[in-house]
Amino acid sequence: MNRKFVFSIEEFYHIYSRGVDKRVIFIDDNDYYRFIKLLWICNHNDPIVYRDLIKNLPSHNVFDFSADQTLVDIGAYCLMPNHFHLLLYEKKEKGISIFMQKLLTSYSKYFNAKYHRTGTLYESVFKATHLDDDIYLQYIYAYINLNPVKLIFPKWKEESGNENFNNLKAKQFIEEYKYSSYQDHLGRNREQSKIINQKPFPEYFEGKNDFKEMFDFWLNYQEEEIVT
Repeated sequence: MNRKFVFSIEEFYHIYSRGVDKRVIFIDDNDYYRFIKLLWICNHNDPIVYRDLIKNLPSHNVFDFSADQTLVDIGAYCLMPNHFHLLLYEKKEKGISIFMQKLLTSYSKYFNAKYHRTGTLYESVFKATHLDDDIYLQYIYAYINLNPVKLIFPKWKEESGNENFNNLKAKQFIEEYKYSSYQDHLGRNREQSKIINQKPFPEYFEGKNDFKEMFDFWLNYQEEEIVT
């Protein structure tokens, strides 16, 4: 991978990628849920037989792996129609690299088979940013879960705080969005909540109210040198 850094154990990273030519990579609910399940299935040391994952996922409960078996810890995630964001913690050497290779290959093979296409699905090698600053880590942590706001307010970062931005509508949309980790952080009882492991990440909130207050702050506060 052509990067300016190598992934280091016990460090945090913002991982993101989008479809080639900005194409949609999640077309229906099944696509979103396939990728979400692959976040768990691909996050372990066992080898992946890609052809077995094209049509069918394993028959056992796909969320049965324990946290000590995983390659990385996932702090947050969000899937958008043509891209995705992940907040990852490198817990073992080459964990992120192995995890992402398995994840992206598994999903692209499924997608190409389903929609009868060939060729690359993603724009390039996935992008990664090292989050070595506490403020930046907190911002990205919130930003990933706030990303769906763009679907109803495409310019929300520029419009937050003025009359063009409906704060209540944005909050309701985020809380109902099914393809991010936001509901899991609120303590909703979902099977996919097991994907998230918050233990290695800084405790930016003590409870649900603190969590909502933090996200409300970042929803309405935009600093040019922080926003990416």
